[in-house]
Amino acid sequence: MGRHKEFDRNKVLEKAAAMFRKQGYEATSVQDLVTCMGINRGSLYDTFGDKQALFLSALDYYRETYANNLISALQQSTEGVSSIRQFFNALVNSRSGEEGCQGCLMVNTVVERMLHDKETADKVSAHLTVLEDAFYQALLRAQRLGELNRSPEDLRRLARYFVSCANGLCVSAKASPDPSVLQDIADTTLSVLE
Repeated sequence: MGRHKEFDRNKVLEKAAAMFRKQGYEATSVQDLVTCMGINRGSLYDTFGDKQALFLSALDYYRETYANNLISALQQSTEGVSSIRQFFNALVNSRSGEEGCQGCLMVNTVVERMLHDKETADKVSAHLTVLEDAFYQALLRAQRLGELNRSPEDLRRLARYFVSCANGLCVSAKASPDPSVLQDIADTTLSVLE
């Protein structure tokens, strides 16, 4: 009979996601993970498999907890333009200060792993598609509310533009997590809706 695991899976995934977010996949060793997660190597391998499998689980955890919180607020809103504005304001708030220097695990992963790892690329691409669709639905609401007068093709292009700008804001925050700088980026992004 195996030993009972004496840790909370979500808590250790949160710690692993934070470590991968801070250091990236390649710079994070198994020893770094064992130390930060507070579990032994055997438990890591028994529970998650190898480092790659743990990374994929941490990516899922990050997406389901942090990233989906921002997206679900956009998806569940009944507002149009203001829901997009609220999304970007929340993004600016989350990326300001010391925490912002670490960027977003999803965006960091795009830069580091997309070309080298198909499983990771598929997960991140699916996430970006969900974000694009959330922006698109918000833009359709804005159109129905009379806030915009654009073709469906223009709305799709705008949704893709907002995904790109949100990702760019996360990258910019790594270099300068100054809230006023990030708000300038968000305001300029949103100016296309005026």
